[in-house]
Amino acid sequence: MQITAGMVKELRERTGAGMMDCKQALKEADGDIEAAIEAMRKAGIAKAAKKSGRIAAEGNIIIKQDDAGRTVILEVNSETDFVAKDQNFISFCDNVADTILANSPADLESLLNTKMSSGITVEEARQQLVAKIGENISVRRYVLHSAKGDNLGIYLHGTRIGVLVDMSGGNEELARDVAMHVAGHLPPPICISDDQIPAETLEKEKEIFIAQARESGKPDNIIEKMVNGRISKFKKEITLLGQSFVKDPDTSINKLLSSADAKVNRFFRYEVGEGLEKRSDNFAEEVMAQAKGE
Repeated sequence: MQITAGMVKELRERTGAGMMDCKQALKEADGDIEAAIEAMRKAGIAKAAKKSGRIAAEGNIIIKQDDAGRTVILEVNSETDFVAKDQNFISFCDNVADTILANSPADLESLLNTKMSSGITVEEARQQLVAKIGENISVRRYVLHSAKGDNLGIYLHGTRIGVLVDMSGGNEELARDVAMHVAGHLPPPICISDDQIPAETLEKEKEIFIAQARESGKPDNIIEKMVNGRISKFKKEITLLGQSFVKDPDTSINKLLSSADAKVNRFFRYEVGEGLEKRSDNFAEEVMAQAKGE
């Protein structure tokens, strides 16, 4: 039977599932929409899709290494911190990290379509987990890193913040100290040095500083000095080398590294839910929704 666009559209509207999932289900059901819906419900696809629009800003950061010296840092999100502590969710996170190390997927889309050791794809496993626990789950981002330097600093603050620091020189203890600094310093560094600060970031801050300085009514030459001073301070606040070491505020990271003849090549910092909208559900409404099976 020919599967028409109208049939796919109807199935999408009734299940909330993706177009390709709907098309495949209709093919397997020989165009029978009711049979397709039933099959999708059994597979957990319809239930997973129904929850896919819900905000998932909690979750875990996972860091794993393989025997080849490669390291993956991964963020997987859930809707609530309660589910983030569930063993089923934790096992899923670990399996996704293992899948990345085993297959080196090129990007997130490739990862979702990669088969896990269980024989199903990451996306299929995600959908099954959503159907099982009743919350939206999202594999948000990852980095698979091969170290350039001879020391790799790894720091996990629980499962909320994870940091990798790739360092040449120094030692493993120093690399971990710097990783801990990157995790704990506020504001977190966005890059290693001044020359890596995005031009648009500096321009935006400069515009803000100029507008603030002009409110003082001072002449332009004084305003320029004020703005230059604030820009210089801003650079120190957001660059790793410019920041004061969290364990010794009298020592900058630049000085700390120089004294050990060490250099940070790269760093990665993941924080759960960073940049995502947080849930603000009314608890009573959530309980009612669950009672109704929504």
